[in-house]
Amino acid sequence: MAQEAEKKKVAEVKAFARGIHISPRKVRLVVDLLRKRSVGDAIAQLQFMTKDAALPVAKLIHSAIANARHNFEIDEDRLFIKSFSVDGGRAFKRFKPRAQGRAFPVLRRTSNLNLVLGVGEAKAHKAKTAVVSAMPAKAGEVAKPAPAVDAVPENETPSRFKFWQRNKKSGKMPQLPPKQDPKGKVYTSFDRRGGE
Repeated sequence: MAQEAEKKKVAEVKAFARGIHISPRKVRLVVDLLRKRSVGDAIAQLQFMTKDAALPVAKLIHSAIANARHNFEIDEDRLFIKSFSVDGGRAFKRFKPRAQGRAFPVLRRTSNLNLVLGVGEAKAHKAKTAVVSAMPAKAGEVAKPAPAVDAVPENETPSRFKFWQRNKKSGKMPQLPPKQDPKGKVYTSFDRRGGE
């Protein structure tokens, strides 16, 4: 009985994809965004990517999840991407015709993907909702909700791009102060004549 419990304690699950017909450099752009993420977050990220490499990477992650579920009976909520490497596979040699009867070599590169999923603790999903304050409201007054968990503190410095935001009341762009010279002159337009 104790031996069966030791067998089921698995620290990582592996999956591989060989000979993907996309160059490793292009696949690494996708894979670099997924490391150290939970499996659910990684799949959600891949659904909205416009890169061609997102499809084989998503298939590989689904394959690793299936390996964990069927071979080791591990729930999907406990899995995260521990390591994800992309190596160069076999390169197919082709030739491109060029001027004056010459031929230039072209390498059609392939990729080998190596995925290792780690097994961690099951995480409960946190809902980002406003918490209603526990203080009772006065007669005829509606209870005010407490600030949300992810609210921005009031004393935080404003963004340096604040001037781009429209004024909420009027809907107009704010007027920027006129450009000033270090000597205190105000420029309204460029004047080549140099007078004051």
